[in-house]
Amino acid sequence: MKHLFVIDPIEQINPAKDSSAALMQAAHRASIEVWASTPSDLQARGDKAWVVASQIIPQPWLEISPTQSKPLTDFNCIWMRKDPPVDEAFLYATHLLEVAERDGVVILNKPASLRAWNEKLGALRFSNLMAPTLVASRVVELASFARVQGEVVVKPLGGKGGQGVIRVAKDAPGLEALLELMTDQERLPVMMQSFLKEVVSGDKRILLVDGQPLGAVNRRPKSGDFRSNLALGGQPEATELSIREKEICAELAPALKEHGLFFVGIDVIGGMLSEINVTSPTGIREVERLMGIPLADQVIGQLLERFT
Repeated sequence: MKHLFVIDPIEQINPAKDSSAALMQAAHRASIEVWASTPSDLQARGDKAWVVASQIIPQPWLEISPTQSKPLTDFNCIWMRKDPPVDEAFLYATHLLEVAERDGVVILNKPASLRAWNEKLGALRFSNLMAPTLVASRVVELASFARVQGEVVVKPLGGKGGQGVIRVAKDAPGLEALLELMTDQERLPVMMQSFLKEVVSGDKRILLVDGQPLGAVNRRPKSGDFRSNLALGGQPEATELSIREKEICAELAPALKEHGLFFVGIDVIGGMLSEINVTSPTGIREVERLMGIPLADQVIGQLLERFT
């Protein structure tokens, strides 16, 4: 059995923190041949998709073999785990992966769903689970929403890891000017949500596999910031799922399974759904370390059970 991981350059990966590294090592432990490439290594030759990839031995980190050109049908499973942004290059890569999908290769997550489920906008399918939210580019409507809510967070739709997310009060000086900047003079929509004060106690990352929650970690913001993303200094903590969080997972599960979103990370603040991360969900290492759960091995086990 062979798995291909389409990721950022593997030399840039920190195996102590990276979820893709955890999955590659778990696949290796399951006697799966592990290969790696970047999106730019994908090709189409007529009606067949190919890749220039290297076989790797990820444990101990890292042994890389010389690159080889191979048809994607040589692989049983392809993990598309390139980090955002979801730009033109990312989108074209999903189209090339769909060529292999039509030939029966399992792609995780499903390429069409990677395009359709923007990590901010995808959550709107479950707006009943979210804080009051407005997605718009018109400054007058955004400013009006902010004044009604009192305090809001504003998120760029293409951001990752909390980058570019701001918190603003309804009476903040220059609110309209700030919104003009964030919307690029009303050309780009942004997401505005009512600020949840519960974030001071943490933003919970829950990892779902085939619709089922297998692990979670609470991320507490560093002093002086409201953003809890680990990349921005948030501190991970051991946690358990509340009844409300289990209900959220149960409501999401049918849609995630229907759309081929096998490995997903959702963010929950104060019992409210914030985001549905589908491109390259993180948190495996933190769950394993803090909760004592062999999560990566469980993910690979679920995959083998589901698709073989």
